[in-house]
Amino acid sequence: MNNLTALSISIAGLAGFATFLAVGPLSGIFFIWAATIAWAAFFFLGATQEALKNTIVCGIFGVFMAWLAAIQITNIPSTAILGFPLWAAVTVTCSVVVMCLAANIPALVTIPASVLGYSSTFAYLLQTPGKLTKDILLSVSLDNPLIVISISIVVGTYFGLWSAQLSAKLTK
Repeated sequence: MNNLTALSISIAGLAGFATFLAVGPLSGIFFIWAATIAWAAFFFLGATQEALKNTIVCGIFGVFMAWLAAIQITNIPSTAILGFPLWAAVTVTCSVVVMCLAANIPALVTIPASVLGYSSTFAYLLQTPGKLTKDILLSVSLDNPLIVISISIVVGTYFGLWSAQLSAKLTK
């Protein structure tokens, strides 16, 4: 079997299984959209053990930076001078600068994976009603994006690894 066919079959089969998990037994714990973002990042970064490590470490670092920014955003009063939108933008700007500058640390060198984790976190917070609250952000629960988006990134990255491994077996 040629490489493209093998990869297509392995990704499709595992995508079906991941979807089953996301809408079935792991619903609310495992988000398919966050997982497939990490899955794609794994392949984009080369589908190697280094890509696995960088996708997970930097992806979770991005989640952490977005989580910190979100906590700060919940501290901005709606009556803030210059308005809430401007202060929220300043908060995000500062956290993104720190996130990118952290790439000076070898373990955090993969900025695209950090950005994907950051973006996934804000997608969850801004598109899921009631999640951008201090109570949720500081909870030890599966509502907290620091926990639930990190889980999805780790599982999604491993789905990338497994699809690459399965594809390699199918080409033999």
